[in-house]
Amino acid sequence: MIKKLFDLQIGTFDLLDEHWESDSVSKWISNIVVLFFVGGLLMGLLSYLNILHFGEKFTAFFAIELAFNVLLVFEVLGLIFLIPKSVADSVGKQFEIVSLLLLRDAFKEFGHYLGDMTWEVGFLMELLPIVSDAFGAVLIFLITGLFYRAQKHIRITRTYEEQKGFVSIKKLMSIYLTVSFILLGIYDIFTAYQTHEFIYSIKLFYTLLIFTDVFILLFSLRYTTKYYNLFRYSSFALATIFLRLTLSAPAYYNVLLAVIAGLMVLGVTYIYNKLLVKQVGEAKE
Repeated sequence: MIKKLFDLQIGTFDLLDEHWESDSVSKWISNIVVLFFVGGLLMGLLSYLNILHFGEKFTAFFAIELAFNVLLVFEVLGLIFLIPKSVADSVGKQFEIVSLLLLRDAFKEFGHYLGDMTWEVGFLMELLPIVSDAFGAVLIFLITGLFYRAQKHIRITRTYEEQKGFVSIKKLMSIYLTVSFILLGIYDIFTAYQTHEFIYSIKLFYTLLIFTDVFILLFSLRYTTKYYNLFRYSSFALATIFLRLTLSAPAYYNVLLAVIAGLMVLGVTYIYNKLLVKQVGEAKE
């Protein structure tokens, strides 16, 4: 009975994953993001002309923030679908999301300076957090690109049956993460209706990712106990913790934590690749 339930969940994931990567879904995602962007622009324009009053934060830049938030929802879903395919690629996706979050925050803060600007020392000091987020996003973008290029996807399982079982477990974790993400979204909407303020639960979702990474690490022990693999997986889990701290850290510290996490996984990846090449060379000898 339990096996049939698991098979049904895995089959559901395969069906969703197949459609997720289709061109039609990509077009739908683009259309939805554009729709929210145009809707945000209209709300900002109506608020600016005092035709309708939505609130002080509903400026033209609110449309960019809204579009980024919707895009981030789909990026998180993309992250969930990556977990069964490659833990390393899912970590890279986490850094992509953090870089987009930093860009979103920079756009969000720029929205506060649409009026007349006085280029005084005080104003320049206020711009520093925006510059920090923007420059941090570029650094994370660079680190993520190098991280993807450095990846060598080596299976830790010995047989096809083991690989299938390991992937199946990761698919189950992805399904549970998807359900959790949807429930968090419903909770955010319900809370926004009560408080009239929308607060995203992405911090809680990253906390769930930490436990997911640790679970995958512990489950992988049945396939390999090699120190190099264990250290690599552990560093990925630790990077997720750093990224979780990034989401709640104040200006400057958020960029610092994200860059530290990026340099850590990048360094571990390069060292792992060097040791892997050395191991292969010794095995041939």
